[in-house]
Amino acid sequence: MEAANKTALMTGGAGFLGSHLCDRFLKQGYRVICMDNLITGSLSNISHLDKNPGFKFIKHDVSKYIDIDDKIDMVLHFASPASPIDYLNYPIQTLKVGSLGTHNALGLAKEKKAKFLLASTSEIYGDPEIHPQPEAYYGRVNCIGPRGVYDEAKRFAEAITMAYHKTHDLDTRIVRIFNTYGSRMRKKDGRAIPNFISQALKNEPITVYGKGTQTRSFCFVSDLIEGIYLLSQSDIHDPVNLGNPVELRIIDLAKRIIRFTKSKSKIVYRELPKDDPKVRQPDIKRARKLLNWKPKVKLEKGLEETIKWFAELAL
Repeated sequence: MEAANKTALMTGGAGFLGSHLCDRFLKQGYRVICMDNLITGSLSNISHLDKNPGFKFIKHDVSKYIDIDDKIDMVLHFASPASPIDYLNYPIQTLKVGSLGTHNALGLAKEKKAKFLLASTSEIYGDPEIHPQPEAYYGRVNCIGPRGVYDEAKRFAEAITMAYHKTHDLDTRIVRIFNTYGSRMRKKDGRAIPNFISQALKNEPITVYGKGTQTRSFCFVSDLIEGIYLLSQSDIHDPVNLGNPVELRIIDLAKRIIRFTKSKSKIVYRELPKDDPKVRQPDIKRARKLLNWKPKVKLEKGLEETIKWFAELAL
């Protein structure tokens, strides 16, 4: 195996993306230590790894000092609430994991002489004035608005990651993740696709905020995991956008999910939350050029697999 005798620490490893990354790094030959405090993660996401000799779970809040005796070759920092419903419910924890948690994870990587990869987000662009959003765009964020706890936590996390790279010569990477979907999302995640699918499968009203004209770009989880793995093995230190550049209005997404699920649901409209971005589309030129990466799974195929997963979850 290409990574034999190497160990990766995955913070937030029991979450949606973290658990898929645990699978991928194990597949590549790494030993994986999964660390999660289970505020938004779930043991069900990693239960299939219980008997894997290369896998170890540690319940711990990374906002507190991380003490690990194991040899660590790579730290992937994915611990954080990541959906609006979560970071609005856990605003202080979100700020702490983005600041103290990132500091602790970087300190561990420095101590172990390990590589470091930060999971950042498209939310650092805020409600953007530039479309699509390239990595060079600084963003437009309301730091004291309801979404500021997440946006600013990630912006700080990027800043301290680059500071460790420049000051301590730490081998770092930053991935800016755009909207991603697939298996292991929670039914009450709060994001559009799990919300719409859960409502459609129960023939409940589909809740659309505003007029549904705001746009998002949805990347299937397998494509994103591939991009993150490629970035982890690269020597790229500046932030890299990963996401699907195909843009879609939220109202059109809702209609597709109703059609794909053959649901009897009707669309209902609610007030648009404060500071909700009007557009979101990644510029992925950097990922295409430096990682030779682009998403492959079409929305129709990805939604088909995701709907199937949610349907089985309800059984």
